Amino acid sequence: MSKVIVVYWSGTGNTEKVAELIAKGALDKGASVVKKTVGEATVAELADYDIIAFGSPSMGVETIEEAEMEPFFSNAVPTLKGKKVAIFGSYGWGDGEWLRAWATRVRDAGAQLIGEGLAVHETPDDASSSKCIAYGEEIAAS
Repeated sequence: MSKVIVVYWSGTGNTEKVAELIAKGALDKGASVVKKTVGEATVAELADYDIIAFGSPSMGVETIEEAEMEPFFSNAVPTLKGKKVAIFGSYGWGDGEWLRAWATRVRDAGAQLIGEGLAVHETPDDASSSKCIAYGEEIAAS
């Protein structure tokens, strides 16, 4: 059984909903899952998990949230080598550049990125909710 931690930041609740659905998918596949906001998590505890899923909406000019998630992720980067990492989030504009740039950072850290990450436009609808659950299942099976 995989131990998964889902660490996310959400301003509108959209990324929180994505985090919940991803956690559900991983739980349904038998993983042990802990879900925390970035304010509740510590970089040190990431070492206790097989898989780390980071979530942030696209902000400003297609970046991850800058006040909490960016510093947390930057501090986590040295610990990610060899780890399985998933990334996800919601967006309201743009074409997903923030997720592609984040994926590059994960790979550059020496982590194994699960899939290409998951970007959901605004609030998850039925179709994107299914994709979130499927990504959670993929995370648990990785």
